[in-house]
Amino acid sequence: MTILTLNCGSSSVKYQVYNWEKKEVLASGLVERVGHDSAIEHNRTGEETFT
Repeated sequence: MTILTLNCGSSSVKYQVYNWEKKEVLASGLVERVGHDSAIEHNRTGEETFT
């Protein structure tokens, strides 16, 4: 089973995707400045994406 968790704030969203059977994190990240002209995404690999 794959599980997606979300933690939504006023201008940010944190997320993680888990493989429940293997008890491992498949992906995780943070999107900041939601609703602003530019958003910043931080993902598990440490890369930043500006949109």
